[in-house]
Amino acid sequence: MSENFAIQNHAAANQTMAIIGLGYVGLPLAVAFAHKRSVIGFDINASRISDLLNGIDKTLQCSEQELAQVNALQTLQFTNDVKYIEDCTIYIITVPTPVDENKQPDLSILLEASKMIGGILKKGDLVIYESTVYPGCTEEDCVPELEKNSGLKFNEDFFVGYSPERMNPGDKINTITQIVKVTSGSTPLIAQQVNTLYQSIITAGTHQAPSIKVAEAAKSIENAQRDINISFVNELALMFDKMGIDTYDVLEAAATKWNFLPFKPGLVGGHCIGVDPYYLAHKAMNVGYHPQVILSGRSVNDQMSHFIAQKINKLLMQQGFTAIGAKVLLLGVTFKENCPDIRNSKVFEIVQELQQMGMDVSVFDPFANAQEVMTTHHIQLITELHQYDAIVLTVAHDFFKSLNYASLKTNSNAVIYDTKALLDKSIVTARL
Repeated sequence: MSENFAIQNHAAANQTMAIIGLGYVGLPLAVAFAHKRSVIGFDINASRISDLLNGIDKTLQCSEQELAQVNALQTLQFTNDVKYIEDCTIYIITVPTPVDENKQPDLSILLEASKMIGGILKKGDLVIYESTVYPGCTEEDCVPELEKNSGLKFNEDFFVGYSPERMNPGDKINTITQIVKVTSGSTPLIAQQVNTLYQSIITAGTHQAPSIKVAEAAKSIENAQRDINISFVNELALMFDKMGIDTYDVLEAAATKWNFLPFKPGLVGGHCIGVDPYYLAHKAMNVGYHPQVILSGRSVNDQMSHFIAQKINKLLMQQGFTAIGAKVLLLGVTFKENCPDIRNSKVFEIVQELQQMGMDVSVFDPFANAQEVMTTHHIQLITELHQYDAIVLTVAHDFFKSLNYASLKTNSNAVIYDTKALLDKSIVTARL
């Protein structure tokens, strides 16, 4: 069957769409498309579906008002039952793609989603992937699962697209519609239709890549580039600490030059920057190239939690405290400021190392979901602040700017260590 006969006009508003995975990426995408067409949001997590049916988004990506607006339109449904998405003609997959304990790509969730969609795929359907992967993954890993489980033939009976997610959790300015969207498709005509589809919701516009592999690679290098830049200033922080120089004072001076890039040192976690470079490196090594700069940057960033833990211990000793029994407060456990996302947060590594030193560690975070933290990391978040021998600001939540830090100190020698340069320099013992 030729392409022209096999496909439908997938940009048409009367095509029902299913969004697979309703996390930080999938839910805002579903809400945006629901203003233009009928959408069914699917997630295997029954409690997530229950929350959304009650207008609650625990990721804080969509407000109750935003969910109420699309509810009033009656264009967005939520389900964890695959039978309710069988009649859809467009499937957008937005599931997580983490790395395993050996820093290797873990495609298990993505491939399971592909198997599931393959089981209900029909002739003329379109499957678009948004999950971050290495170049070639969509066509080499995902498409075979679609073919095997559907009995249909790729680019004859069904088609695929790839449009990498560009979400910034917690950012209420650079939202999904305000960020240029890269699009691609498995044939030239499908690429045009995928591009038109996203143009219907992306105010900032789209960029149609010449191939799926190009779109996959573009996403990978976006995050790898940022990771490398952060690793440079992290290495500076490690060097300047030994020299007794405040890294932020150096960066402030250097930033007076017009073309200096304003990156800051810190922990690199989350679902993208701390993960995606490993996907790119994995593919590079599979084709016979060992990436040096990318892996070097990852090496530096991966050691920052250890450095911070050791620095806390050193500061305590300098102020006359001993590690064993020292009361330490960590302010923030999410991977970034003003959002509840704890995925791949490096703060947990700091907690573990401090506890191994014998310190009494308390963790406070007004954004993180306490139940999720307990279930995932066996850490009980505190709800009341007391007094501590060391107060460590690990996440730059705006909430922490207004705390009375003097009242949190056990005595005048207590340590205040600011890893984010959020606080007034005059009140801190040291900055990262």
